Amino acid sequence: MNIQPLLDALGIQEDAARSLADDLRTQIDELRDRLREAETHLEHLAITRKTVTTLADRIPVQVGSHDLPEHPDYPRILTVFNEATGPLRARDVCQALDHELLPKNIEGTRAKLKRLVKLDILTEVDAGSFTRKQ
Repeated sequence: MNIQPLLDALGIQEDAARSLADDLRTQIDELRDRLREAETHLEHLAITRKTVTTLADRIPVQVGSHDLPEHPDYPRILTVFNEATGPLRARDVCQALDHELLPKNIEGTRAKLKRLVKLDILTEVDAGSFTRKQ
C-alpha cells in the first residue's frame, strides 16, 4: 500500500491549520493592542471624572452683582463661601469678615445668610449651617 497520497493530504491539512493558527495569533495580537488602548482610555476617563468631581466643589459661585442685595458684605460673604471647604455657621462668616464676634454682628450675618438662601444662592444644610448652592 502506498501511503504517500495520505501523507500529502495530511501535509496540506497541516499547512492550512498552521496558516489559520498564524492568522488567529495575528488577530489576537491586534485585539490585545486594541484592548490595551481601550483600557488606557477608560483609565484616563476615570481620572478625568475624579479630577472634575474634586474641582467642582472649588468652582466659585457665579452670581451677578444685580442678584445681590445692596450691601458691601454680600460679595464678601460669597468670597468666604467660595474659599470654604465645607459648611459655615454665621459665627465663622463673621470671623472671616473680621467682624467683632458680638451677638448683634452674628445675628446680622445670620440674617444675610438666610437672605442668600431665599435668593437660592446658598443653602442651609443644617439649622444654622450654610453652604454654597450646587
